Amino acid sequence: MDLSEHIQAHLLSVWREEKKLFSRAREGMLFLTERHLMFVSKTDAKMKWWGATTQRQVLTLMKSKNTMIHQDGYDEHRLIQDLENKKNMEVSLDRILDIGSEEKSWGSVLKLEINMGEATKKYQFSIVQDWVKYPIKDPTKYMKVDWSPFVDYIKDRQKAMR
Repeated sequence: MDLSEHIQAHLLSVWREEKKLFSRAREGMLFLTERHLMFVSKTDAKMKWWGATTQRQVLTLMKSKNTMIHQDGYDEHRLIQDLENKKNMEVSLDRILDIGSEEKSWGSVLKLEINMGEATKKYQFSIVQDWVKYPIKDPTKYMKVDWSPFVDYIKDRQKAMR
């Protein structure tokens, strides 16, 4: 991520599943900038901030299903610090081969196919409203949101890059 990039969308409680056998899903934050898509599962953000912001996000998404939202209390500087952890994912928009969304009976899904150099990986992202924490953290309720502004933003940026 460059210092000249700005966060266009910042979503919390995002459940990322890689579409392959025996892969483990993860919770994290999904970011969109002018040139990159990032998934941050390891962050230095405080739990108190995370809890309050997640509740605010649920209320915001219930009023307006638009996923192009930005969270207070987390800026580009913090994102750059979190991206230093190699467990977090940063992908250039031009490496996204296919992007789309799908409505399921339980919630909305953002589907991505990404060129990771030697291989192509498929991911599925959804926003979680409620969790069960024992014995392992797992989503119990997903949100129905509108991924189309998110998808359109990426497709428009890809055209501009080419």
